[in-house]
Amino acid sequence: MTIAIGNDHAGTEYKFEIIKYLENQGYTVLNFGTNTNDSMDYPDAIHPTADAVESGKAALGIILCGSGNGAQMTANKHQGIRAALCWNKELVELTRQHNNANILTIPARFVSLQQALSFVDIFLSTEFEGGRHENRVNKISCAG
Repeated sequence: MTIAIGNDHAGTEYKFEIIKYLENQGYTVLNFGTNTNDSMDYPDAIHPTADAVESGKAALGIILCGSGNGAQMTANKHQGIRAALCWNKELVELTRQHNNANILTIPARFVSLQQALSFVDIFLSTEFEGGRHENRVNKISCAG
């Protein structure tokens, strides 16, 4: 499975650890984020990440910025994206089960690296429940 990842300067350290973790698990990673701690505009990394998921080049995505808010807002401008900002394990699990989120947004300045790695694991291993949730998810997009 291919995972797209994007980050701004606040998420660089976590991104490298997440990539290492994913590759050790056998995933292919498309890296659209910055590789430095130099200030950069998060949309420059998040739009290509969302494009990769939306187009099917990646099955899922992971995005990181300081608060997670800007990254999530940017990704959710894409009609085929359901990016979820998560700061605990329960939110990660529920967003996959009930919202079929296809991008995990991690607030790098508000969670530990260990938490972030556990979020990635939960996000990738939790399935969408469908059923009553599917009709709701199908109503999210505002595309005509």
